[in-house]
Amino acid sequence: MLLDAPPKDTRIYLAGHRGLVGGAILRALEDGGYSNLLTRTHAELDLTEQQAVREFFAAERPELVILAAAKVGGILANWEKPYEFIQENLAIELNAIHAAFRSGVRRLLFLGSSCIYPREAPQPLREEYLLTGPLEETNRPYAIAKIAGIELCRSLNREYGTDYLALMPTNLYGPGDNFDLSTSHVLPAMIRKFSEAKLGLPDEEGASREPHAPVTLWGTGTPLRELLYVDDLAAAVVFLLEKASAADLPQGLINVGTGEDLTIRQLAALVQRVVGHEGEIHWDETKPDGTPRKVMDVSTIRKLGWGPKVDLQEGIQRTYRWYLEHREGK
Repeated sequence: MLLDAPPKDTRIYLAGHRGLVGGAILRALEDGGYSNLLTRTHAELDLTEQQAVREFFAAERPELVILAAAKVGGILANWEKPYEFIQENLAIELNAIHAAFRSGVRRLLFLGSSCIYPREAPQPLREEYLLTGPLEETNRPYAIAKIAGIELCRSLNREYGTDYLALMPTNLYGPGDNFDLSTSHVLPAMIRKFSEAKLGLPDEEGASREPHAPVTLWGTGTPLRELLYVDDLAAAVVFLLEKASAADLPQGLINVGTGEDLTIRQLAALVQRVVGHEGEIHWDETKPDGTPRKVMDVSTIRKLGWGPKVDLQEGIQRTYRWYLEHREGK
């Protein structure tokens, strides 16, 4: 059943508006004419602090919540800080979702992740594959936290009749991404590595290099990945906000992606071409690959009428331009 869009003056709390995803959602809401948006920086409201979150909801009384706040990172960050990834994300989700429910919020959109699906699940990943097998070891704590958020939403819907919808985005990228090599995801890390090697900047150990020096990437390059431009995700969030009810969707969650993937080697070649790096690519096979393949089944959201608009090459070009404009020491 398609819903009527909420009034443009609906009091909407967007958690995480400073992040890659939240920033894109904020732009999409503003472009869509929503005029009564509540935001708070981490310094203004720490979502891991239960009492602060309860006081915020009691004072501001939002009518609708979009929960895009999360602690996120790539393979290295997830592997080195597993406790922080599960503890902080569990705290954010429990505090925000429960405070929303306590204060009478009937509609909520929760942003999860495609890593919730089992490592060896059939491809493409359908919503009903959740909890059907073991998770990928390198990001299991983060995945478990996100699964807990989904279960909070589904349990509230079943027991109390709320309309809390969980969205499962595929791998995201775009302007405003994190380019810190110790915490970034694969695509922004590639953009930075190829860009710095092209310019002959010192490597990660500080050693000097000639322009177009070789670039070393993790793993074998054989895993397959699906990537979605972040503004396409933001458009999907607004679309679902206006059109879809959790009660009418399988499992109370919905995949958001392109439904297409490519190997990490193919992605590296595409990024290298966009950046203009002409050196060699070396693969460090002593480093982990992560999940072998992760492509989303997006038939549910396609049937509702949504699809992405920005293709991968154009998205990488836009992201690279943003990186050049904002990089340190440019």
